[in-house]
Amino acid sequence: MNTYEEKLNLLAEMVAFSVVDGKLHDRELEFLALIANQFQIDKDDFKQLFHQEQYSEVIKTEFQRIQQFYRLALLMHSDGTLHEREKEAIHEIGITMGLNPFAMKRVLKAMELSTTGMVSPDFLLEVFQEQLN
Repeated sequence: MNTYEEKLNLLAEMVAFSVVDGKLHDRELEFLALIANQFQIDKDDFKQLFHQEQYSEVIKTEFQRIQQFYRLALLMHSDGTLHEREKEAIHEIGITMGLNPFAMKRVLKAMELSTTGMVSPDFLLEVFQEQLN
């Protein structure tokens, strides 16, 4: 992910996902702002994402798709409540990205069981690589 537009597109997908349960929680907004800062997204561009229709662009590499899936999963857990709509939406997004449904399910379950709601990068990559063999 090199360009500003690609980063903006990933963040737009996250913004759309954050309101799939019907509301934007403060912790979700904080998480999105943190990602926007990490991506070096202009504050006005970040605010604008909440007022536009989502536009989808294909994420080129599998590693980038796994990263985006994990960012969405972290966002899903950020408000402390797992909504059924979020679970359905993340599954649909992952399928659309071409990710293995069994690997996604395993990662989400591990995150649910984790005390921090996170998994290690090694575990994340290992789960998706196992499914390739």
